[in-house]
Amino acid sequence: MPPGMDTKAIEVLREINRTFYLQYGESFARTRRRVQNGVKQVLERLPDEGVWLDIGCGSGALAVEWLQRGRKSRYIGMDFSEVLLEEARRAVSALHAGEQVTFLHGDLTAPNWHLAVQDIPLQGILAFAVLHHIPSHDLRLALLRTVHSLLPPGGWFVHSEWQFHHSPKLMSRRLPWSVVGVNEENLEAGDTLLDWRETLPAGEEQGGLRYVHLFSPEELQQLAEQAGFSIEETFSSDGLGNRLSLYQIWKRL
Repeated sequence: MPPGMDTKAIEVLREINRTFYLQYGESFARTRRRVQNGVKQVLERLPDEGVWLDIGCGSGALAVEWLQRGRKSRYIGMDFSEVLLEEARRAVSALHAGEQVTFLHGDLTAPNWHLAVQDIPLQGILAFAVLHHIPSHDLRLALLRTVHSLLPPGGWFVHSEWQFHHSPKLMSRRLPWSVVGVNEENLEAGDTLLDWRETLPAGEEQGGLRYVHLFSPEELQQLAEQAGFSIEETFSSDGLGNRLSLYQIWKRL
């Protein structure tokens, strides 16, 4: 592990997000039914051939967009939340996707998450707003090396990361790590605890906790090099001023 990032701290971070999606997965899905502008820009760049794996697919918004655009390539969505996967299946059922769109259960923090797709020849892998929920440099690098192993030379890996420091609203929702009993010295630079809130129809608020890692461009460059990728394109999009998310297109070396 990186200095100061012990296994106990990593497990706490994993459990924070696991608990969030178990408790609030359905509520969260209601806020994520619209495909972000940055994702739409990515879709315009992707070749429409082969099989594409979307890790951390959530409630199926991208799968619906995939079909509505008339794409012919196959789409496989994977997520660890059964609640979100059920929402995704419902979302595409009315579009009569058949075998073109399928969904699989998989926990990206588990070492064997890739076994269900390791024999499928993939054109590319998508990971929108996913890596920033993976705790520790080591686990992120392990995930990226697995992604590398699933792709052919020249295969695509496209991802987006929150740049929440550009949002005063999100920055105001940062909480001290003492709330969850974690010593900040045992975490990595960029690790952040956020307070998530939703207003219910009756006007009451419900909320949960989310772990998010804030990436720097230098950190992403290092991860790409260590995992065996070249960074082909970087752009910002989404939110006020189109600065809330950083998108990158990587190619497998």
